[in-house]
Amino acid sequence: MTHIVWDWNGTLFHDIDAVVGATNEVFRPYGLGAITTDGFREVYTRPIWVAYERMLGRPLHEGEWEHLDEGFHEHYHRLMLECDLAADSRPSLTAWERSGGTQSLLSMWGHERLVPKVAEFGIDVHFTRIDGLRSASGGHKAEHMVAHLAALDVDPAEVLVIGDSVDDAHAAMHVGARAVLYTGGMTRRADLEALGVPVVDTLTEALDHA
Repeated sequence: MTHIVWDWNGTLFHDIDAVVGATNEVFRPYGLGAITTDGFREVYTRPIWVAYERMLGRPLHEGEWEHLDEGFHEHYHRLMLECDLAADSRPSLTAWERSGGTQSLLSMWGHERLVPKVAEFGIDVHFTRIDGLRSASGGHKAEHMVAHLAALDVDPAEVLVIGDSVDDAHAAMHVGARAVLYTGGMTRRADLEALGVPVVDTLTEALDHA
């Protein structure tokens, strides 16, 4: 492998507490009990509206997804201010850079918020490209991975995708790259392991597969 594509939310950025907190806030009016981190991981999937339907036990009504998504992000952007990078984010980025490899960042979070947040942590210098979502949220990552690698002009066979979700692995498979999945995010270990790709508990371990 010569290039790593990192995921942001739940991978480099340890924001699970903000995600669960924001989810509880938007579902409070529905009278649902507060969901725990483990409970959230039980229902989490992408597209995220499917997870919301699991929580409600019914399909979303017309316009309900947009309302929930807007509310979630409003609460998330407040709660994430208390979140930090994953413990070994900085050492992992530095180690890969020193090994001579290149790396980029592809997130399903809004591009206009992603770029300044990454810069705020001072790690933007490690990436040859940073791409966030420039359209409506909630879909799959695969199409964005195609565009990301095309812009980088790298051979997918030389790419390792490191993320925390099933969607990250599917995006890697879609373009012919390899994937390593990290348990620090929103997906249960059992669901990650079911894909047959390496599953790790630290980002340092993920680098062993590069």
